[in-house]
Amino acid sequence: MKLDIRLLFLPLLGLLLQGCTSVPEGVKPVSPFDLQRYLGTWYEVARFDHRFERGLSHVTATYTVRDDGGVNVVNRGFSAEKDEWDEAQGKAYFVDDANTGHLKVSFFGPFYASYVIMKLDQQDYQYALVTGPDRDYLWILARSPAISEATISELVAYAQQKGYNTDQLIWVEHEQSR
Repeated sequence: MKLDIRLLFLPLLGLLLQGCTSVPEGVKPVSPFDLQRYLGTWYEVARFDHRFERGLSHVTATYTVRDDGGVNVVNRGFSAEKDEWDEAQGKAYFVDDANTGHLKVSFFGPFYASYVIMKLDQQDYQYALVTGPDRDYLWILARSPAISEATISELVAYAQQKGYNTDQLIWVEHEQSR
């Protein structure tokens, strides 16, 4: 009997891909969640540094519904170094159910990463705290480029309580319009 070695790697590949859509330990996605209210443009108020956003200011994320029921994601930011706008288009789908703020998002083919809305202004959907599959990712998003100091303090304290090193936050510039 001949064994196809590729079959041995399929379970490992599945585990690796599943890990990319996981939720950090001790973090729970918001529920209830209403995608229709979340759609539209969000401004990135603060973030942890990552190569895919390094050096960008005026960063926004715009979410719209896809024909297949998923979500179109357009992330846009200005690179002062290149003196041009940088844009990435992706797609997202719910991991569990549409009532839970946990999606998987892809900007590169079949590879998905976790998008976990861990805190949300449930009343007005005006601000959100978002993480990835682990504590290396954190974003503070809002419907306007600036939010109150009280809201920032609340979100930062919540992130600290959940084990995030908020000293790593980069505060995104939105001052000058481009």
